[in-house]
Amino acid sequence: MDRQIFSSRLDRLLQLMEQQRLDAYLVSVPENRFYLSGYEAEDHHIMESSGHLYITPDRRLILTDSRYEEEARREAPDFELIVYSQGLTQVLPGIFSDRAPERLGVEGHYLTYRTYREIEEVLRASKPKSAMVSVDGLAEKLRLVKEPSEIELIRASLALTEKVLLSTWERLVPGRTEKEVAWEIERGIREGGGQAVSFPPIVAGGPNAALPHAVPTDRTLKSGEPVVLDLGSKLSLYCSDMTRTWISGRPEAKIQEIYRVVREAQIAGQEAVRAGVDSVAVDAAARGVIERAGYGDRFGHGLGHGVGLAVHEGPGLRRQNATILEENMVVTVEPGIYLPGSGGVRLENMVRVTRNGCEVLNSVDLFYAW
Repeated sequence: MDRQIFSSRLDRLLQLMEQQRLDAYLVSVPENRFYLSGYEAEDHHIMESSGHLYITPDRRLILTDSRYEEEARREAPDFELIVYSQGLTQVLPGIFSDRAPERLGVEGHYLTYRTYREIEEVLRASKPKSAMVSVDGLAEKLRLVKEPSEIELIRASLALTEKVLLSTWERLVPGRTEKEVAWEIERGIREGGGQAVSFPPIVAGGPNAALPHAVPTDRTLKSGEPVVLDLGSKLSLYCSDMTRTWISGRPEAKIQEIYRVVREAQIAGQEAVRAGVDSVAVDAAARGVIERAGYGDRFGHGLGHGVGLAVHEGPGLRRQNATILEENMVVTVEPGIYLPGSGGVRLENMVRVTRNGCEVLNSVDLFYAW
């Protein structure tokens, strides 16, 4: 990736820091670290960080341990590398001794309480009148609108996901277990070149389809029952996310009805997406279809979410916290109806916000029309 991209992103971050009156910003979220520096290491556990960025108007530091030293040096050559052996707070006093910030911004939504307090103690010891400020979503704000290169990477990730879904769809038959199908999806994404699944695949049949975040079980797929298939891949660090509902044979009238309603709601939501519209209005357009059909209380989650370096990121399409959509945001549109004890239907596309509407990024339909 062109190093100039990271320089441009850092310039924009510094502008946001100035607006927040921050002298320095400590970046801990893995996706934000990569977005701003090119350093790709992930955190595999909440208590085990792969490092941090420390950014001021005149300094760019990567702080990490020896396991990631060569990776950080190779992937973020524009950053000064500081290696610690006993954790972040081992090196912070030396960094602060040069010029401790009056206001240090941190990603409080990601740090553990213990880490937050440890950083605060070191800062106060270096400069008693300093302030540590939890500034949630500063780098994430930059990530909302996708650059052209990011959109192409998202397209490639989605193409892999759709290829795997098509292959899996052709082999779906009653009698297979949810776990078998979920593993087929995961294996297909890995063998197709994906770094990983962007989240554990959801394969949920019959009554399990009424659970929006069902975990695959040993239950077998049965004729006439809806089976929710929710999957995504991670390719070149960028994520994808899509859902279809598979049914073998002709389902009962109630399942046919909710399927038609969900598909109409999805289309209504897609038609409401365009630059300048607020996200709450998009959610309302789809939710209104479901409510008018009498199933409003059976659609409990938001209509969609942003997708990029993380499979769930801003902006959210839901009933609160409105965000004005901008051109080249990438979001999902995924209404669902869930009937406890019977089943459920969810359909999900990814779309790119355009000036006058949206571009549906999916090329695979797999929608029923009874």
